[in-house]
Amino acid sequence: MKKEKILIVDDKLENLVSLERILSDFDVDFVRASSGEEALKHTLKEEFAMAILDVQMPGMDGYETLEFMRQRKKTKLLPVIFVSAIHQSDLHIIKGIETGAVDFIPKPIIPEILKGKVKVFLDLYQQRKELDSLLKYLESKNEELIIEKARAEDANRAKSMFLANMSHEIRSPMNGILGLSRILIESELNDEQKDMLKVMTTSGENLLQIINDILDYSKIEAGQIEIESIDFKLKKLLDTIYYLLNFKAKEKGIDFIIDIDEDIPKNLVGDSFRLNQILMNLANNAIKFTHKGSVQLSVKCLEKTKQYVSLFFSVKDTGIGISREAQKKLFKEFTQSDSSTTRQYGGTGLGLAISKNLTNLMGGRISLESEPEVGSEFMFELKFGYKDQEVDMFNNEKVEIPKQLSILVAEDNPINQKVAMLTLRHMGLQCDVAKNGLEAFEMHKENNYQVILMDMQMPVLDGISATEKIRSFENENPEIDKTFIIALTANAFVEDKQNCINAGMNDFISKPFKEEALRKIFSQISKSIA
Repeated sequence: MKKEKILIVDDKLENLVSLERILSDFDVDFVRASSGEEALKHTLKEEFAMAILDVQMPGMDGYETLEFMRQRKKTKLLPVIFVSAIHQSDLHIIKGIETGAVDFIPKPIIPEILKGKVKVFLDLYQQRKELDSLLKYLESKNEELIIEKARAEDANRAKSMFLANMSHEIRSPMNGILGLSRILIESELNDEQKDMLKVMTTSGENLLQIINDILDYSKIEAGQIEIESIDFKLKKLLDTIYYLLNFKAKEKGIDFIIDIDEDIPKNLVGDSFRLNQILMNLANNAIKFTHKGSVQLSVKCLEKTKQYVSLFFSVKDTGIGISREAQKKLFKEFTQSDSSTTRQYGGTGLGLAISKNLTNLMGGRISLESEPEVGSEFMFELKFGYKDQEVDMFNNEKVEIPKQLSILVAEDNPINQKVAMLTLRHMGLQCDVAKNGLEAFEMHKENNYQVILMDMQMPVLDGISATEKIRSFENENPEIDKTFIIALTANAFVEDKQNCINAGMNDFISKPFKEEALRKIFSQISKSIA
């Protein structure tokens, strides 16, 4: 390790030697200079912890030497102590301080005083070096963090792209499987064939739930989930859950009960989609792990103010229960109570992790009480806004859909084309088909369709670009009625929906889609063109 250096400047050798003897206790190297000019040359070549400078010297005196030092960046802040045998008046001392000296010591020098002052400035120099070293270390670490952050962002983008592509590639064939199976179930089949189709449809929906779990968890992990605030009816939401899960409960010979307080407002304001997702996860799990007895979904009103209502949700079962050890890791991703549970009951182990994260995002906290072979109860509390007036929700089924609607399906996948055509035909509607975005644009220019079902990923011209092209054409020809464009796509991320809306689309349905989703949108279109 290099020693600190002290520059000592005096035109008399005996004074230089005297200074070195006085300061011999310090582990430093002394650099001698017999004139101001020589001192300045040393400061150009070497770094010093401090300097001790005589005032009276031939040629350039101490004051002039220090003035030159202060003009240079390297020595601008160098601590300098003046020593002098002649210049000892207050005026000389003041001039020395004004020139930039940190102290002024008269000769003959009192060793203890000089040692004390030198020690202070050597300590300060050492601390400054340590601070500089720490700053350089922090700067290097900061650069590493910036690089790592960039790598993490790149990796996250790559993961998002991979998930988006995988979502599209999986959802497209799932749309064909589920779409055609739902249509076939309503056709003329014998009971055995219908049962087989129901099994196929249920299996497809289970696979779709696994896909949705993986995508939802990835979106939560990336902070891409946004909690909405919309009007909804709690009873209708619970009725839908009952309708979807009661059949499964009956198959297992257990009761599925929904109990809701009568004093809960009918019309709530909040994120009904995420609430439905949490309750479906919990109720579906409860039915899965219950072989006898019942599953009860309860909602109680804890508090009601003028602004909000606080609700307590509970899903209680008489199932296999969960040990205390397993409860500790239950809400972690890709986790079930043990490996045998995964083998026996299946699932990704993401449902509870997603439910916990969604509950947290909505301002609540999920908890659990369970005893092996007795049952489990999952509980959480959430606040919602509410409205006293009747909320007119989802009455679209009552609206007659005009059979003369002119519809174009823009879809490159032949199976998905078939699913869309058969679904529309089942609704009593006809459609034309375009195999890519450019063809859809050209056909719309010629036929001015009222509705376009637009896929996002297509050859030649994708759905986003085709929509922008159509909207641009409509703006250039204001006499033409604007078409209603619905994204019908396997791209199911939040940003995909936003990109569609930004491009000028009116609505968004992700594949695999159900006929009811189209009916709701078509009934809205019917109202607007009535």
